[in-house]
Amino acid sequence: MSPAAPLAAIAVLLGFAGARELLAGRAPSDGNSRFDFGARGRSAAAALKLGLPGRLARAGLDSRLPLPAVLLAKLAGAALGGVTALIAAPAAPGRIALLVAIGLPAAGFLVPDALLEREARRRRRRLVGALPDALDLLAVSTTSGRSPAAGLAEISRSGDGPLADELRMAVAELSCGRPLSEALRSLRTRVPGSELAALCASIERSRRFGSPLADQLRRQSVALRRDQRRAVEERAARAAPKIQLVVALVLVPSVLLMIAAGLIANADTLLSGF
Repeated sequence: MSPAAPLAAIAVLLGFAGARELLAGRAPSDGNSRFDFGARGRSAAAALKLGLPGRLARAGLDSRLPLPAVLLAKLAGAALGGVTALIAAPAAPGRIALLVAIGLPAAGFLVPDALLEREARRRRRRLVGALPDALDLLAVSTTSGRSPAAGLAEISRSGDGPLADELRMAVAELSCGRPLSEALRSLRTRVPGSELAALCASIERSRRFGSPLADQLRRQSVALRRDQRRAVEERAARAAPKIQLVVALVLVPSVLLMIAAGLIANADTLLSGF
């Protein structure tokens, strides 16, 4: 098989991924957002169209990584993919060369997006992992008679990590005079998912209808810990076949090679009686 065939298959897959990413990255236009026709305005408009601000916010890098740097990285990746395609496309058989020429630049263009999404998934796992303890603390705070806003402020001051960062942003909005319902809606928008949505819904339901908040928070904490324990058990169950595969492909052949080496080294002694 030609060595360009695996590269062509990868280029095809990444080409489809690039097309999907470009189609999914189209953000709806906002009538209140107007940019100058300068370089800064063009870069900001391109970043909004590609959905980069949302990815940076989900990854928690919006305050540390500027949008022009991400755009420059995407362009550099596309240029590197194009140079690689110029080298690899002539070696690809037939029409696959065209797919290689399209797929590799698209893959280079999407590498920063993939890295941002991976960091966003890691950040979300850390956030959800810290949520049960925060729910317990908030339940204790509300049981003692403090308001949910005061409990969130205490958790944001005493904690660290992505959950504390998001709560600090919500507390900052509250301190600026924003209503609790709008701050919770903003928190739910920044951190999509059912975990934070359930917390915000419980606080809003308790505020509007007077339902006991502490019991709801404790039930959510128990449910989250149960889900996390089930996820750990599932990952452990999936790890067992992988370990067996490593043993079968690496350890067993190495032991057999050692036995074969010993037999070959002592072949004259073993075959002396024949």
